[in-house]
Amino acid sequence: MTTSHESGKQEMQTSVKPSSLADVANAKAPKTPGTSALGTGLETRGVHAWFGKHHALSNISLDFAAGTVTALIGPSGCGKSTFIRTINRMHEFIPGAAMAGEVLLDGKDVYAPGTDVTKIRLQIGMVFQKPNPFPSMTIGENVLSGLKLAQLKVDNKDDLLEECLERAGLWNEVKDRLGAHGGSLSGGQQQRLCIARALAVRPQVLLMDEPCSALDPGSTLRIEDTIRHLSDTMTIIIVTHNMQQAARVSDYTAFFLSDGGPGQMIEVAPTSEIFSRPQDSRTESYVTGRFG
Repeated sequence: MTTSHESGKQEMQTSVKPSSLADVANAKAPKTPGTSALGTGLETRGVHAWFGKHHALSNISLDFAAGTVTALIGPSGCGKSTFIRTINRMHEFIPGAAMAGEVLLDGKDVYAPGTDVTKIRLQIGMVFQKPNPFPSMTIGENVLSGLKLAQLKVDNKDDLLEECLERAGLWNEVKDRLGAHGGSLSGGQQQRLCIARALAVRPQVLLMDEPCSALDPGSTLRIEDTIRHLSDTMTIIIVTHNMQQAARVSDYTAFFLSDGGPGQMIEVAPTSEIFSRPQDSRTESYVTGRFG
């Protein structure tokens, strides 16, 4: 005998047909959030952002568990990139920019008075849309450049260099030409070099703003493989317009939408749920390609 509650549940589950994206998301091995050894993770509470009088982002509260990958999806102009720039205090570089709310790393607000901004940006690394290696530096110098800028000392730079390039999936391709300039690498290799550079200062969190948008499919898959390996030891947040990519690499997905006003987070859930059982009709319309 089927109760009315069970019947309603069955109807709800079949109202949205699982898409191929859901199949991709479900095919991944389930990810358990990281342990306390990685820190307590990252949290934003009521984050707003402005560019002058323009209210770009409204009331974003998200929890990023340590050792997980979260994808931020949504149409262009809905505030995804602005949001991740508030996380490591890059938003304030823009003249006239302002923010409100809290960004908590291991329970401490990175915007608290007296906070060392340089230290925050070491703990919360950033990889940008276009690869940006330092053109006048060699491959090896690029990787270790953050240490020099932050005046950090390490016992063995050669070991660190190999470790970072290995973790970025680039060591085997460049180990025999570390003295070549970073600009001599292909676009995909340059992006992995930038990831290795970010890793050298041992960040807890890695922000990635459409890191594969300028890359070919083969390079994209190598970057995604790198992301999966890195998430064992850090928290990763990736902005992407590629729904297949979000399904492949992320454990959680948050959908942003501006809808004529400031950007808002419409829904966040495990990625498999976002692509198979979204709770908001606007999320469903976006992930099924009806708009955006």
